[in-house]
Amino acid sequence: MQTPTATVPHFIAAGFHALSDPIRINVLELLRQRELCVCDLCEALGVSQSKLSFHLKTLKEASLVNSRQQGRWIYYSLNLPQFALLEKYLTDYQHFGQVLPARCCDNK
Repeated sequence: MQTPTATVPHFIAAGFHALSDPIRINVLELLRQRELCVCDLCEALGVSQSKLSFHLKTLKEASLVNSRQQGRWIYYSLNLPQFALLEKYLTDYQHFGQVLPARCCDNK
């Protein structure tokens, strides 16, 4: 049985993978404003629903977006706690700069 802490590396890796594509970044930027349905996202991005579905699936698997169905449309919104997890992961590295000596880039 996996513990909650065992899944954290998976969510971090999935989150950064999801953030590695310009279309997915654009989806997240649009969702910063408000919840949007697939049809609105397709129109704003100029992509087909089938192409967008692939990217939304990746974002959902990374827990970066939530979805809800209303009638025949699916609406998407940001899952802010997952962004907080990624932010905390990166912030934890900030203290290394204060602890470790500066490293020289050249090999002299």
